[in-house]
Amino acid sequence: MIKLYSIPPSVYSAKVRLVLRAKGLDFEDVLPPGGYGSDAYKALVPYGTLPAIDHDGFLLADSEAINEYLNELAPEPPMWPADLRQRAQARALARFHDTRLEPSLRALFDHVDPSKRDYDFVARQTGVIAGRIEQLARIATPSPLMTGKHLSLCDCGYAITLEMLSQLDGPMKLGIMLPEPVARYMAALRADPVVAAELATYRPALAAWIESEVSG
Repeated sequence: MIKLYSIPPSVYSAKVRLVLRAKGLDFEDVLPPGGYGSDAYKALVPYGTLPAIDHDGFLLADSEAINEYLNELAPEPPMWPADLRQRAQARALARFHDTRLEPSLRALFDHVDPSKRDYDFVARQTGVIAGRIEQLARIATPSPLMTGKHLSLCDCGYAITLEMLSQLDGPMKLGIMLPEPVARYMAALRADPVVAAELATYRPALAAWIESEVSG
């Protein structure tokens, strides 16, 4: 049994759960002891970050490292392309999510509460996010997912972050229009059965977090 240290609205925890679901691996979601970033949790995971897994005593943190491990632990279905160059490009797209797109959205988290919102910052950051999405539309060619018909490791972060962007748009009035290729990609992600199963539980958790922030 794999123990997944996570909290319900965590983007990167959901990213790992997608791979666990796709591989059909048994896992247990566990809240970090003492809470996220606590000394008790850091005693287990020195980074204090989420997610982390404990697989029969083997502890591993960082969503990308975890997903690579899971993909090798359970080779079927394969979640990287067999072709060397396609695999390299897929990894580059995964890094784009983790280092460029998701951090640009994360920067808004402290501004979801209207009483704490810096509207000038939100306006500037919305432009940054829109720019990242335009870059994604130029560098990615989903067909219909990033590496073809089947969910790959590089899809998992986008499936969650694009959903979060959609849910934040209403209360924060971001007004970001997805370019047509990205909109089609998002629709294909939502139609994937593994993604749909994860979003069925992730959406309510995300909505509850947003509501708690908006209401102060």
